Amino acid sequence: MPVQRLNHAVLYVRDVERSVAFYRDALGFEIVMEMPGAAFMQAPGSTNDHDLGLFQMGAQAGPTTAGRTSVGLYHLAWEVDTLDELRRIAANLSELGALAGASDHSTTKALYAKDPDGLEFEVSWLLPAALITDEVIAARSGIRPLDLAKDIERYGGQTRGGVGVSIPA
Repeated sequence: MPVQRLNHAVLYVRDVERSVAFYRDALGFEIVMEMPGAAFMQAPGSTNDHDLGLFQMGAQAGPTTAGRTSVGLYHLAWEVDTLDELRRIAANLSELGALAGASDHSTTKALYAKDPDGLEFEVSWLLPAALITDEVIAARSGIRPLDLAKDIERYGGQTRGGVGVSIPA
């Protein structure tokens, strides 16, 4: 059977307590297990044992150079099921000074943020398959600024996203 989804991510961070507070406040993650120098967190409503593992490196750890001077992971993306939830998280990220960008990829509405160690992540809402038209597919050729108010007006704030839906090429 092929891979179904990402089960969890593990990040090396400078300060576990600081990172736990950030992911709790920004995304609502809760600790499910911890030990000295490590914490395992679960997203609200997740059925995973944990969604995020954090391992402390200490204050001396240097910044990531991935994508600038070395290869490495660019970012992880977490999915939300409604545009209202995306709007709520955008407000949280803005309040925390962590929101780095917001893009409309036509079939995906995305927020980009950086955690306290500068590690980037994405939070996105996927357009349900039933709402994907030829016009929407054609618009995937470019990236536009995200206009959440317009998208909520168009699709509804409580419209459930296309979790796990494959999008036609």
